[in-house]
Amino acid sequence: MNEGLRVRERLGVADAITLANAVVGFAAGVVALSDPHLAARLVLLAAIADALDGIAARTFGGTEVGPLLDSVTDVVSFGATPALLVVGIAGAEWGWLADGIAAAPPAQAAAAVGVGAVFVVFSVLRTALYSEFVGDGENRPGIQNTLGATILAAAYLAGLTWVPGLLAAAAVLSVAMVAPVPYPKLLARDAGILGVVQAAAVLAPLAFGRVLPRFLLVAALGYMFLAPRFYWGE
Repeated sequence: MNEGLRVRERLGVADAITLANAVVGFAAGVVALSDPHLAARLVLLAAIADALDGIAARTFGGTEVGPLLDSVTDVVSFGATPALLVVGIAGAEWGWLADGIAAAPPAQAAAAVGVGAVFVVFSVLRTALYSEFVGDGENRPGIQNTLGATILAAAYLAGLTWVPGLLAAAAVLSVAMVAPVPYPKLLARDAGILGVVQAAAVLAPLAFGRVLPRFLLVAALGYMFLAPRFYWGE
């Protein structure tokens, strides 16, 4: 007998936050090709929602569908959307965003779209392999796609707008998602501090000489390069 999807019975508080993350990620993707600055702020907001759904799952309990829902949402908010952000930044800085990518010089369009596609592929690959082969109690190999997206968004908001550098960074972050380097989880205290800074960077990215996204960028890069050896984690 077909029981239906039983959506209300099978979803919990954490799943609702995960779905909100997907909505924010989708909104960021929509505006990435017209207002990359706003899109970068929305990517950071989606990353906050991604952290909050984990807190909600631990507080209120998770559901059977929660991990899969989280993985699917990660691909949207931290795979496809950052890739669109890369294209939007390239168009804005190289001067063809208003006219659309069809008006871009072929080499520039190929570079932006190609790097964006690489980021999507590695984000999908990382999510699938992690979901299938990595247990909850293990250090996670490769950087989280959330971290890769956060670094790109924070870098742009921090004023790093040299397109070749951002494209190179996006390519490196793509490969880093599947690198055989174990990353520990952040301690709740450290995650909370960074969450406050990230929220402030979303609300006022230009305040005090862009100090908030710059601090966030330094912290994210510090975790990326130092955490495997020097951070004890949870």
